[in-house]
Amino acid sequence: MKQINRDIYLNKLINRKENGMIKIVTGIRRSGKSYLLDPIFKDYLINSGVSEDHIIKLDLEERKNKKYLDPDILDQYIRSLIVDENMYYIILDEIQKVSDFESVLNGFLHIKNVDVYVTGSNSKFLSSDIITEFRGRGDEVRVYPLSFKEFTSFYKGTQDEAWNEYLVYGGIPYILTKKTDEEKSSYLSNLFNTSYLNDIIERNNIERVDVLNILVDILASSVGSLTNPTKLANTFTSNMIKDVNVQTIASYINYLLDAFLISKVERYDIKGKKYKSTPSKYYFTDVGLRNVRINFRQLEENHLMENIIYNELLIRGYNVDVGIVEIREKNKRKQLEVDFICNQSYKKYYVQCTLHLDEREKTLNEEKPLINIGDEFKKIIVVKDNIKHRYTEEGILVIGIQEFLLNQDSLNL
Repeated sequence: MKQINRDIYLNKLINRKENGMIKIVTGIRRSGKSYLLDPIFKDYLINSGVSEDHIIKLDLEERKNKKYLDPDILDQYIRSLIVDENMYYIILDEIQKVSDFESVLNGFLHIKNVDVYVTGSNSKFLSSDIITEFRGRGDEVRVYPLSFKEFTSFYKGTQDEAWNEYLVYGGIPYILTKKTDEEKSSYLSNLFNTSYLNDIIERNNIERVDVLNILVDILASSVGSLTNPTKLANTFTSNMIKDVNVQTIASYINYLLDAFLISKVERYDIKGKKYKSTPSKYYFTDVGLRNVRINFRQLEENHLMENIIYNELLIRGYNVDVGIVEIREKNKRKQLEVDFICNQSYKKYYVQCTLHLDEREKTLNEEKPLINIGDEFKKIIVVKDNIKHRYTEEGILVIGIQEFLLNQDSLNL
């Protein structure tokens, strides 16, 4: 398989090169963090004229590097390789495995000719306490599984076939090497159980593994639905599992968030200009992982589209919320939902997701919350159909899902 370039992330690293900060590459396991740094970024450095002996790379998951999990040994080893005044690029894979790694990395920042890049698979080392240790010198680059555009550039088949494949098996990069449905589902299942869940269980000393498994199943079955720990705990109770409290559910959700397996999206009252603390929505970082968890049942295209669009907006660097628009109808207050509010600096977009706009009534229903927002920011409806993008009478952009995902500037058409 040819190299997947991951240009969006390479450019982020290039823009941060030699900025005096620790570049922290984060993301779910097997999303391509290590591959981004080596060979992609390493090749960039070499092609830019950096001598290979000035690129110090250690994979801290490899058994041969086990001794470097001792922070003192790691520190001494790296410093021993810095023998001149030229710039050295240090790449440390899975840095969270090193005890007291914060002090080691902070120490490297005092070396003028050192540029540091690290990867990690959980957000524990990005907690407020750790950021304090870095004294504002940590610069995060989040890596996601393959976007649909990245996926199609390597998929051998038509664009429609690529969409159907992506919808079911997602974008974990290694999935592209698998040829049969059996191989793909087996790979994702093993990855979910032996890598993600086991890692979460061991890292957090989880005793109620049964509760964690049921919770993951519930979240996978109800992706994009409004919920909260209390509602989830009640689901356990209704299924005759009565010894599970809200605090346990909240903790387990945080563990899943920490491992980047899921994302939480809060609701924002657009007119009232305030957040609603509960309930929230949860999406999976990769739809293939979500699908394999429930044995490829409940493959409703509308929910999967919604999850994929949400992930795409994150990949493009937007902050994303669920929108609430309150209106008065027949002397009653009514709340309408906008699937996504996307913010990036001064830019703002409102995005709705639906399978079809094949009837006038359906179009009016999807337009209704957007029309009632009352501001001039761009409003978009994404549909499954491969249509030529157009504008409705209300000035709302209607665009097909594939064009939306493949055109990086689709929000600005």
